[in-house]
Amino acid sequence: MPSYPLSVAVVCMSNMNRSMEAHRILRRKGFRVRSFGAGSRVRLPGRARNLPVVYDFSTTYEEMRKDLVRKDGQRYNSNGILYILGRNERIKPRPERFQECRDRFDVIFTCEESVYDKVVEELWVREQETFQPVHVINVDMADNAEDATLGSLIICELCERLQQADNLEDSVVEVLLAAERKTGKSFLHTVCFY
Repeated sequence: MPSYPLSVAVVCMSNMNRSMEAHRILRRKGFRVRSFGAGSRVRLPGRARNLPVVYDFSTTYEEMRKDLVRKDGQRYNSNGILYILGRNERIKPRPERFQECRDRFDVIFTCEESVYDKVVEELWVREQETFQPVHVINVDMADNAEDATLGSLIICELCERLQQADNLEDSVVEVLLAAERKTGKSFLHTVCFY
């Protein structure tokens, strides 16, 4: 079993729903966790499906919440966005882009295949300095409140099993296969290096 808590990152597209729900759950369980988005900007549902409300990653969750209340508080309250922003404010001040972070993690979880591709590509183009391995694992989940919670609980269980393993490097595949049998989901996995 590792003598230190796993260092974990969770990445979705906008660092808004799925990665933040996992951040909340993992932090409550005592993991060292950070969350990120891999998109170019933060996109929230707008008045129409093809017209999202867009913010820079530098915009705080509080600023987004106040802006949406001003624009149409009833709409954003009924669709759950104001609740999500309130939860996020209690976790950290603003969303963060994965591409701008140079911290090292033992495991990086992504929440959809396109995000997995972006994270792996970003890690491969960075100059390798320490050759420390990082496991990138995709846990696919739809971008809604229920699936974010269910997917985050799967991520939490994977973290707990990896934390209990005698050797992280030797245990990842075994832990993922056991989780695939239990959940019926398949998980993309690759090893990159810092």
